[in-house]
Amino acid sequence: MVATTRRSQTPDSADGFDALDACHRQIVFALGKLAAIVARLERFGPDPEARAMAREVCEFFSTTARQHHADEERHVFPGLLATADEPTRQAVLRLQQDHGWLEEDWLELEPQLDAVAAGMGWYALDTLKEGVTVFTALSHDHIALEESLVYPQAKARMLAGDRREMGREMSARRRADAKAARPRN
Repeated sequence: MVATTRRSQTPDSADGFDALDACHRQIVFALGKLAAIVARLERFGPDPEARAMAREVCEFFSTTARQHHADEERHVFPGLLATADEPTRQAVLRLQQDHGWLEEDWLELEPQLDAVAAGMGWYALDTLKEGVTVFTALSHDHIALEESLVYPQAKARMLAGDRREMGREMSARRRADAKAARPRN
């Protein structure tokens, strides 16, 4: 019964924007975990709970969040960049720039979090705290712009069938990625 419920929640024919919106919720949750990691490190150092959270956050931002940005670049942004609506075009250009900044910020945070995940003491708490603050603020601003302007504009311009095809393509790619990531015996 559980498998049926999961399948019905994310069918291959689902609107691709549903998956993008769901990923935004996951990102916000992971950003909360980043803040919790910093708070835990301040109080307890790299204890088992901080280490486990750091592993989860590293995995999420190194895979799912990156794929989310690639999906936006592939499916959402091109049609909006071709529009004559200059405010929308400028918003998309800013979001593309944000993707670069978010990747850069993540590349600075990731080694610190990897050190925490491994229980190593060489991470710099002040650097991590500052990086998490910047990364979190940019992520929240980025999501707000997408959800308030860019996604509604893209949805209005895409046919329902194209949105379902986007969802199918994203789902198929994720399944293939998950299958490739499974350890082989």
